[in-house]
Amino acid sequence: MKQPLQIRFVGVEPSEAVEAAARAKAEKLDRFRPDIMSCRITVELPHRHQQQGNPFAVRIDVTVPDRELTVDRVQDEDVYVALRDAFDDMTRQLEDSVRRVRGY
Repeated sequence: MKQPLQIRFVGVEPSEAVEAAARAKAEKLDRFRPDIMSCRITVELPHRHQQQGNPFAVRIDVTVPDRELTVDRVQDEDVYVALRDAFDDMTRQLEDSVRRVRGY
């Protein structure tokens, strides 16, 4: 990545463990597109009027030379599951962008 990774926590206390997990997953994205320019991750706990189980929302914005890729609809009650699912979605988008660049 050309710019430092940005991790933001909204509505939830910052966690070193969650940040470390996000950093580890973000580093793996370089395997799919080594030309990633920036990566921004937002971990949010939206305020909802539910009795139990407020889901964490994870948003990932990745900038590559030809476009901006975004994953923003991943939610789960477990922040680590939400991170995993969001990075799985971003990995698929990066793989698709590589196929487009190569003309497959």
